[in-house]
Amino acid sequence: MRILVTGASGFVGSQLIPRLRSGGHNVRAMARDPGRVDPAILQMAAGGGTAPVEVCRADVLSGEGLGRALRDVEVAYYLVHSMERVPSRADVATDVAKFPERERGGAERFARAAARAGVRRIVYLGGPTKSWVRDGQSGRFSAHLRSREAVAEVLREAVADTVVLRASIVVGARSRSFRFMVRLVERMPVLALPAWRKYRTRPIDERDAIEMLIAAGCKAEVAGASLDVGGPEVLSYGEMIERIAELMLVRRPVVGMDLSVTPIAAPVAAAIAGEDPELVGALMDSLQSDLLPGEAEGEGEGEGEGEGDSSKRAAELLGVELHGYDAAVEHALREWEAMEPLAAR
Repeated sequence: MRILVTGASGFVGSQLIPRLRSGGHNVRAMARDPGRVDPAILQMAAGGGTAPVEVCRADVLSGEGLGRALRDVEVAYYLVHSMERVPSRADVATDVAKFPERERGGAERFARAAARAGVRRIVYLGGPTKSWVRDGQSGRFSAHLRSREAVAEVLREAVADTVVLRASIVVGARSRSFRFMVRLVERMPVLALPAWRKYRTRPIDERDAIEMLIAAGCKAEVAGASLDVGGPEVLSYGEMIERIAELMLVRRPVVGMDLSVTPIAAPVAAAIAGEDPELVGALMDSLQSDLLPGEAEGEGEGEGEGEGDSSKRAAELLGVELHGYDAAVEHALREWEAMEPLAAR
């Protein structure tokens, strides 16, 4: 198939492209700045009768280059997220200054271009659509998660066979959510964790997420589906961070706080981790309740077993055998250390 991968310079796109190529697909990599695409992708030689990876410049925020990028494409992977600030640019309108507006505007431009080009299927990696409230806590649907669902709706309206995969945290060496947690463990001698440490989610190994994305683009039986995907374990954010520390072989006392204090904590945490404050603020704003893909309130206690556990059914439907959380973290840390040292190790 002729496949377009947007966000080719990003974490998921850079992992997905080599796997699609090894499956014999013709791949076109799209990026706003092609110079940021991993050179290893550009150096892939043609094999199995398919063309080498083609890299094209296009921008969903301005619409520039989308027609060329989508020409003759059968399946398009939409892996664009816009949570960071956009630098001052003449071709970006002021009405997309905030990330929800940027995300929706970019999705609308892409969706219109995909429909005009005759794209058969879009595959979108989004976020959970529900936040479950428990223990008397009051939860709310964050701007970050509302934005992800709005993008999914835009893409589905334009291309009926669009497949949406809804995941929470993807564990990988280049995952910014995972890197944020590792940096906190690495740089904070005492882990002061706000109230969101108690909320639970289903982290998924990057290898499993990539295999699910590939299957979502190829399997006829999932056309038009929205699938909740996650790993085999339900963990609180505090448990995730503590297990990262254990696997890094470092001791970090944990101090729990009763308040979330996101407006205060987010800039401080971003400075400690060396991350974009708007990105960290958006992520922390989502941590207001349990984010358990596919589970209804009251189901999935303990290890997440329950009739509402559609994430396990999604893995079966897509033919993916899931890795556990510790295996995911160990794999991510090995890949990270192959690129750069971790001071805490």
